[in-house]
Amino acid sequence: MASVMFRDETATGRALAEFSLPDLPDRTTARELVRLRVREEVARHNASPAPCFRGLVTPTDAEAELNGYRMRATRTLDWEKQADAAEAAFARNGFLLLVGDCQIEDLDTEIDLTADPVVSFVKLVPLVGG
Repeated sequence: MASVMFRDETATGRALAEFSLPDLPDRTTARELVRLRVREEVARHNASPAPCFRGLVTPTDAEAELNGYRMRATRTLDWEKQADAAEAAFARNGFLLLVGDCQIEDLDTEIDLTADPVVSFVKLVPLVGG
């Protein structure tokens, strides 16, 4: 069984936040890693709801703010909806997924977690004006 470190990073590689999950299979797909990450962050939020959600994608009815999303009302989130939104965000280049030093371009890519235990997410900001 593998232990994986999920890390949010800036485009320059500076770590913003991280958490680890133990006891994962040695091999899995990038899609499953994204879904595991989202399920964990939603479970943590739901266990201790706060007005600010710090996750990979914006929940419905939330406003983006520095380092998170302000919830209009404190509520529980559906991890499957959030995971589906994360997959859609990946498809439209909303974030980069790096395993070790390699960029993952397809969510169906199989990953050996024993070789690369650090999975980094780099959120991309759309350019304005053109």
